[in-house]
Amino acid sequence: MTIAYWCILLACLLPWFSIGYAKFLAPKAAFSEFDNEAPRDFLLQLENDRKRAVWAEKNTYEALPLFIAAVLVAHQAGADQYLINVLAVLFVVLRVIYIGLYIANLATLRTVVWTAAIGCSFGMFLISI
Repeated sequence: MTIAYWCILLACLLPWFSIGYAKFLAPKAAFSEFDNEAPRDFLLQLENDRKRAVWAEKNTYEALPLFIAAVLVAHQAGADQYLINVLAVLFVVLRVIYIGLYIANLATLRTVVWTAAIGCSFGMFLISI
């Protein structure tokens, strides 16, 4: 299995870290406050960094299909494996940074990192031509 395939798994785990922060890991989070009977209502009531963590989770899910398709297409097309791996690792690293920037409310820098991560996915399509 290639590094890029492992990156698909890592990328799929990223939303869990983001939502985990919102529910349990944020400085003001308390495990006892989470309402498992109405988790979506609970998430709608969050504020500040915890609300942004929920938004980061949603955005991470939105970025996954393009990334997964890019990795699979690049492999199928026989693109250079080293470049596929580099772009896949870079995507995951950028998405981790993106989540941190989203939670920290650094919107402009977050957008730059988002653009770079999406560029990694498009890059895999380009090297597949």
